[in-house]
Amino acid sequence: MLTIQDCIELSELSEEEILAIAEHEHLPEMVAVELGNYLTHTARGEKRIKRMICDDIEAARAKGDMHRVTMLKMVLKHFVEHHGGGI
Repeated sequence: MLTIQDCIELSELSEEEILAIAEHEHLPEMVAVELGNYLTHTARGEKRIKRMICDDIEAARAKGDMHRVTMLKMVLKHFVEHHGGGI
């Protein structure tokens, strides 16, 4: 049986990237893993994930949660470094 961690590792995304997708789309983590894995296989999908993370940054900024903003900026940096083909 696969664990959630196994699925995250197979998704080609970090756990933080998965959590950003889950937050943005209001999805359970496992569904976000599936969506993220699907989206990473197209340039358009990678752009969509980047937009989700950017939206999450703006939402955190609007709430005044600068700690979250900083964390999400690191998530975005990591994503762009590893999935920059579609960005």
